[in-house]
Amino acid sequence: VQLQASGGGLVQAGGSLGLSCAASGGTFSNYALGWFRHTPGKEREFLARISGSGGLIHVADSVKGRFTISRDNAKNTVYLQMNSLQPEDTDVYYCVADQSYSTLSGTTRLPGYWGKGTLVTVSS
Repeated sequence: VQLQASGGGLVQAGGSLGLSCAASGGTFSNYALGWFRHTPGKEREFLARISGSGGLIHVADSVKGRFTISRDNAKNTVYLQMNSLQPEDTDVYYCVADQSYSTLSGTTRLPGYWGKGTLVTVSS
């Protein structure tokens, strides 16, 4: 499956930004989807995951209450809504996919499919 993220950009601290990730090349609902962020020199960080049906959702404690993940299987798209953004949220954001929801958090292995990252910059 191929993933293409979009929606990154520059936002002021306290603002909101929504990321989208369109998938192609596979049966979308067969894949759990998620978001990571990573910049060389910084630790890769899991943000959120959602199961193929959308019935299971897990958001990392570090962004819980500010970030929301959702998906639209009719549009083959997963979303990450980010609110109350802070300068420390500045990073490159990646959407990921895997047929296993349980592994999407990256604790046992990295997700099998990664899109190209989209840069989010939060100014103070």
